[in-house]
Amino acid sequence: MAAPSPVLAPQSVSKFRPPRFGLSGSRLGEPDGESTAVATVDAAYQAGIRFFDSSPAYGDSETRLGTALSRRPRGEFLLSTKVVGADAEESVRGSMERLGLAVDLVLVEDAFEPALDGLRRDGLIKAIGAVSTDWQVLDRLVRDHELDCVLLAGRFSLLDQSARPLLDRCLARGVSVIISGVLSPEVLHSDSVQARRISAVCERYGVSLPQAALAFPARHAAVTSVLISAASPAEIRADAALVRQPVPAMLWRDPELLRLLA
Repeated sequence: MAAPSPVLAPQSVSKFRPPRFGLSGSRLGEPDGESTAVATVDAAYQAGIRFFDSSPAYGDSETRLGTALSRRPRGEFLLSTKVVGADAEESVRGSMERLGLAVDLVLVEDAFEPALDGLRRDGLIKAIGAVSTDWQVLDRLVRDHELDCVLLAGRFSLLDQSARPLLDRCLARGVSVIISGVLSPEVLHSDSVQARRISAVCERYGVSLPQAALAFPARHAAVTSVLISAASPAEIRADAALVRQPVPAMLWRDPELLRLLA
C-alpha cells in the first residue's frame, strides 16, 4: 500500500460538501422490521448525524428512511439516493415518491447520467455524482464529466489506500468524496496480520482500530464524508460514540504506523 497522502488541508475546494458523517441505509431494509429501522434513523439523528443515504436496491430502506425523516425539519439534513434502471429521471422520481421527500444528491453506479444534469439545472436535485467500488472507474468519470461528488465503497482506509490518485484528482477538480466501508470485518475483528499490527499501534495511544478507521479517511482533504451502516439503534450509537472520541494527532505521526501504511 502507498504512504498516506501529504494533502492534509482541513477542507477541499468543493462547493458541495456533505456532512462529515452519514448513515447508509443499506441495512435499513433488513427483515428486523420497520420499527427497528425507524428507531435506528432516530438514534442517528439524536447522535447528530444529518446525512442519510439510500437506494431503491436496499429493499424497504427508502420507505423506512422517509418515515423516520418525515418528522424532522427538511432543511436540517442531506438526503441522497441512487439511480436504478435505464431511465434516470424515472428512478429519481420513484425514489422521491417512496421517501416522501425531495432528494439532494443522486448517485449513478459506475457511470455518468446526462439526464441528471437537467434535474440539477431545474433545481429538482442539488447535486449529482457517481458511486463505485472501483476507484479507477470513478477517476475516469471525474476526469471526463462535471460531477459534484463521488461515493467510493472501500479502497481508502487504514488497510487500503489504493484510491489515493482518485482523491488527489477530486481535490484538484473540486469534487467531494464520500467514503463507505471503513468498518470492514477486518477492522471490526482485527482478523488480518496488517489489522492486528495497526491495532497494536493505535492501542498505545488509547485508540481502538474502529475509532482510527472512522477518523482516517478525512486525513485526505478531498474526503468530506464517511458513511456508516447500521441496523439497530445500539449499533449506530456505538459508532457515533467512536466518532466523538478524539484521535491524538501524534498517532498519525507515529513512525511505526507510517511504515505500516507505506
